[in-house]
Formats: sequence, C-alpha cells, structure tokens
Amino acid sequence: MHYTHLGNTGLTVSKICFGTMSFGGDADEPTSEKLFHKCRDAGVNFFDTANVYSKGRSEEILGKLAKPHRDDLVLTTKVWGQIAEGPNNRGLSRRHIMMQIDNSLRRLQTDRVEIYFCHHYDPKTPVDETLRAMDDLVKQGKILYPAVSNWTAWQIALALGRAAALNVTPFHVLQPMYSLAKRTAEVEILPLAANCNLGVIPYSPLGGGLLTGKYNKPDPEKGRLFTNKNYTVRYGDFTHNPIAQKLADYAAKINVSAVTLAVAWVKSHPAVTAPIIGARNLEQLEPSLAAGGYEMSARQRAEISALTPPPPIATDRDEER
Repeated sequence: MHYTHLGNTGLTVSKICFGTMSFGGDADEPTSEKLFHKCRDAGVNFFDTANVYSKGRSEEILGKLAKPHRDDLVLTTKVWGQIAEGPNNRGLSRRHIMMQIDNSLRRLQTDRVEIYFCHHYDPKTPVDETLRAMDDLVKQGKILYPAVSNWTAWQIALALGRAAALNVTPFHVLQPMYSLAKRTAEVEILPLAANCNLGVIPYSPLGGGLLTGKYNKPDPEKGRLFTNKNYTVRYGDFTHNPIAQKLADYAAKINVSAVTLAVAWVKSHPAVTAPIIGARNLEQLEPSLAAGGYEMSARQRAEISALTPPPPIATDRDEER
C-alpha cells in the first residue's frame, strides 16, 4: 500500500480509502468484519462512512471494529441527510450539525473524527452558519478537518472565500463522484482542489459497478443499476456500457482486472488523494484493493482516458483545449 499526505492537513493516509456504505446493509456484521480486517492487512488506514448509511448501523459497526486500532486510523463521517422524521432533522443548520456530530461520535465509539463532511450543499442554510458551526466543532476537538461531498466548484469556492473572510476553519477535503464513466469533476472541481491543495477522495470509481463489466452480459445480473434508484438514474440507460466494454477489452490485453484499472485510473489523477472503494464481500474487494499498489504510468492513463470522450472545458472554448 502506498501513502500520501491529505491536502493541506498533517495527515498521512493510504492511497486507498475504504467506504463502509455496505456495512449493516449489503454486508452483515461478520462480513463487514472480514472486509475491515482485509483492508487493514493490506495497509489501509483510511475509512469513510456517513450517519445515514444503513440508518446509523454502518457507523456502529465501523466504530466497534475501529476501536482497537483507533489511533492508527483516519475516520470520516458525514452530516446533512434526513435521519428522522421532522423538518429540522436534515440539512446543514447549526442545530442539525451539533446534534448529529454527537450521535455519530457515540455510534463510532470515539471522541473525534478526523474528517467531517457536509454530505450535500444546503441552499436553505447560509453558508456562514454552516462554516461557523463546523469551526466550533474543530475548536471543541470533535472534528479535526471540515470537508464537503457532492458540492459544485462554485459552492466550494464560495465557502473557501467566506471562511477566509470570517477567519474560520476552511474546508480541507472534497469528495466528488469521479470515474471513467463520470468525468465532470475534471472540469472545475479537480483543478480547484489542485490549486488550493485540498484533499480529494472520490467515490464510485467503478461507476456503481458498471465498469466491472458485469452489465455487458446478455443477461446481466440484477445489481445496483437495477435495484438502487440513484444508480439507475446515473447509469440505468446503459449508454455507458460501451465504455465498460472498451475497458474490459483493454484490461484483457494486458491481463489486469478491469476493476483494478478503473480504481487505479482514478487514483492516478494528480489532484486525487485516494479513491474510495467499497465491497459487499471479499471477492469483490480483492481487485479494488489491488489498485492501492498499482502504479499507472502517464501513458497508460492516457490510453485509458482515450476510451471515453473527455468532459468539456469550463469555458467551452474548444480551440484552447
């Protein structure tokens, strides 16, 4: 396993982050334990979760497993999602943030999380209120670094500017969607991160399983593209299948798993700190985990990038590409 610094923070993290969204859901507790220890044996010290994953069960299982290793690990969790009935039980208000960090810390059996993500942008709450609440959590020692997931570049830039104006702790880490099938982050988010030296841990490097190639079969298995409405919206029209087939063909030529290549391709972007991998079982985990030690050359990255159209540039001045 290779390691790197996480943006402007003083943290050193594995080049692979393991996402525990499956814990307590697709992976029962015994399976979750096996996944956790397999990652630890491979050198992973970076684990991601959220308060809404399996309605808090993911945090509970991760907390139990992480407790004996706590000071060796970098843990993240998130706030924003609807966690109970009622109009105030979601979003990024001071009230919701202050309530949810304590609930998350209790489930994780820890006194702090290294990275605390604002899971989505909240248009109903002034960004100043969110920033001040996160800064207070830093001062209280409950979180070490505020972060954002699923925010656009303009929202991130707005928050960085306001944090400087308010003299509060800025966001240090970004968590965008990024894969060979979804390259929008290349347009503005990754350049912004590189310019500001922010940590970046992209999720869904396999495109919800699309890039494994399993949906290219005549009778594809009923995976998340069929059973999860979010993945159905993202990839359910199967227009991305040719990309998956091209990647599978390329992988076969060099005798490397398409899964390993897909994760390693995300990892190879210079602005990316560590892609987040996930799994429901050990068989799924193996090829993704192998990407942690896979060094992709610039030439190979270019060859794989050429399998899919590049995203448009931010200004649409194609002559300057």
